[in-house]
Amino acid sequence: MIPLLAQTEAVDVEKLIVPDSVQKAQLANTIEKVVNTDYHEFFVNLANEAVWVAIKIAGALLIWFVGRWIIRRITALLDAAFNRRNVEASLRLFLHNMAKVIMTLLLILTVVQMLGVNVTSIVALFASATLAIGMALSGTMQNFAGGVMILLLKPYRVGDYISAQGQSGTVKSIMLFSTQILTTDNQTIYIPNSSISSAIIDNYSAAETRRVEITVGISYGDDVDVAREAIMALATADSRVLADPAPVVYVKELADSSVNLSARMWVKNEEYWNVFFDMNEKIYKTLPQKGVNFPFPQMDVHLKKD
Repeated sequence: MIPLLAQTEAVDVEKLIVPDSVQKAQLANTIEKVVNTDYHEFFVNLANEAVWVAIKIAGALLIWFVGRWIIRRITALLDAAFNRRNVEASLRLFLHNMAKVIMTLLLILTVVQMLGVNVTSIVALFASATLAIGMALSGTMQNFAGGVMILLLKPYRVGDYISAQGQSGTVKSIMLFSTQILTTDNQTIYIPNSSISSAIIDNYSAAETRRVEITVGISYGDDVDVAREAIMALATADSRVLADPAPVVYVKELADSSVNLSARMWVKNEEYWNVFFDMNEKIYKTLPQKGVNFPFPQMDVHLKKD
């Protein structure tokens, strides 16, 4: 067994060792091939390839710089068109960036194709990556789509006072993924655009005027006409209350403990809360001077003897 192993190892070592005569013959063959090579033809072909590559690179660079100039001109024309049409600032920035990115991607594909690279596989890879990213960020894409719809349809603008998704406040910023509102107590709230774009939105700033409605309860037996005249006098004396439509006072409801009057007056939107609070205070101070009382909730209890 041992002689057999020794014989095998000897055979393997002999295969690894190349005789000097064989090595000299291989070296001579290699030198002969190098000497017999037609270097003139080799360098001519190399020069032709280099010139062709230089022409393609120069053409690609020319297309790149000309394309960049065209992109800048197109985006400048888009900005001018947006300014003429008073497009929302957030939407203007979004459309500007989107157009610039799309045109830049097309330019890059054109330059790459000019250099001789097959762009079909690149486009397919980019489409697959976009699909995968879109599926992974489906919620974010919904917010993005909602932001685009808000910027296009404009149910509210920056500075409007709105109520949506259980929150009320002044719109501070409309972003592509969320809407930022500032509440009356100075809290900043971010509402996802996907939810607010499909929700019911109360926009209190959409119109220039707004109706103030104040409910006043007077005692049963008090003169309704006296109360009406007193409230009308207060409304007409206030310069913030508009004459058209004219203020009115109606008997709204015969409640359990009071006769409820509804005083309605129109004011400019920005004066709504000032008039509302001031008029409540004036009514509270004026009606008792006219002999009109504000009743307390009361209940009549009748006792029966058997």
